[in-house]
Amino acid sequence: MTYAVGLVAILAAVWLIWSGHFDNPVILSLGAVSIGLVVFISLRMRIVDDEGAPIQLPLGLVRYLPWLVVEIVKANIAVAVRIVRPGLPIQPRVIRVRAGQRTDIGRVIYANSITLTPGTVTVDTEGDHITVHALTEEAAEGVLSGEMDRRVARVEGRG
Repeated sequence: MTYAVGLVAILAAVWLIWSGHFDNPVILSLGAVSIGLVVFISLRMRIVDDEGAPIQLPLGLVRYLPWLVVEIVKANIAVAVRIVRPGLPIQPRVIRVRAGQRTDIGRVIYANSITLTPGTVTVDTEGDHITVHALTEEAAEGVLSGEMDRRVARVEGRG
């Protein structure tokens, strides 16, 4: 039941932010009905669990997202420099790394974080291993260092 309450809170917050309606009672009522219907259907489908309503993640994400944004900016600059100065080397390579996350949602956050960072793309996930295409040696070393893996593990509540 905790996850259902968390799901209601998350859906309500997202609905309010995206709709921008805070004062019209009719629209707020329709939003509440739609949230109730989504939660009811989700409960009937038995998909409301720690991954369907990840209420344990927000605190970890608050600490992780600023770091990720900085990494995305740094990677953007590195890729942009290589575009502007084509003489700089690119050494594309495919690497395989172990994902230290214990849940599927943790591995999804990790794989998507890799893809969000310019110069690296998650190509495949298989069990606890992720295959990554890196544009440069530096990008590959950034993934192989394991820093992002450790930070995403902390988002899950480990470490």
